[in-house]
Amino acid sequence: MNAPNRVALSALLLASVVGCDGGKKLSQSKAAEHAAELAATAATDVQEIRAGLPEGAKHLGKLFEGTAAPKDDLPAVREALDKARNKVQDLRVAKSTFFALLDEEGTVLRNDQDQDLMVGKNAFQSFPALRAALEGKYVEGRGSMPEAARVKGSDGQWVAAAPVSAGGKVRGVYATGFSWSAYAYRLENSLRGTVKSGLGANQKEPLLYVYVLVERQAFGAPVSPEVNAKAILGADPLGKAQGDAVFSSVLEVTGRDFGLGVKRVPALGDDVAVAVLRSET
Repeated sequence: MNAPNRVALSALLLASVVGCDGGKKLSQSKAAEHAAELAATAATDVQEIRAGLPEGAKHLGKLFEGTAAPKDDLPAVREALDKARNKVQDLRVAKSTFFALLDEEGTVLRNDQDQDLMVGKNAFQSFPALRAALEGKYVEGRGSMPEAARVKGSDGQWVAAAPVSAGGKVRGVYATGFSWSAYAYRLENSLRGTVKSGLGANQKEPLLYVYVLVERQAFGAPVSPEVNAKAILGADPLGKAQGDAVFSSVLEVTGRDFGLGVKRVPALGDDVAVAVLRSET
């Protein structure tokens, strides 16, 4: 190979390496930005529940003022759940997977879904923190109820509850929540839409995945590759994303480089964070 050709080849290889490294750095930087933005979104979503659920509970007290017990008129319970949500702006826009009415024993009388798999199940067993709502206060917690899951296999839920009172006494519990997988799917769709709308005419859409990290588990959308979740957990994300800081790194998954961004979401409880994987295409 003559000298000019060697110089041209070296220049081409250098440009390739620089371009590759630049893509990694861009993915890492953007993933960190996305994680911070989604953590702020999650905090807002929780605030909507905190503000709206106690107000919605006030509309359900009427169910306990009649002669018929709510458990004996489940269509009326379903109708009341719909009205309670529609009358409170924060609940109308809430990102909840379900809204439900529980009796004093924690049994789910009805939720607002067309297919109510939760009815008859004891929510206090799955989410012990909700029992404190019987003391007359708003509470939050997390746990796992298979009937509230949105994927086959492992899933969990973040939940909140407010007391439902009638005649000066707590008679039931107004509960809401979302599955971690459903929430990851919601955040991922939102992020993809935002990123896509900001692309230039000749820019390619990056590959994006969002996971919700809860202690030692990573919950993604129903179609998210499990190998991604394992790779994220292998990077010890919660150990490295401390306080209000965003942890970011380059992560290789099945031969592809991703930027990883992780930020804790204290509003969702201890050891909960949002993780974003981004790869330029």
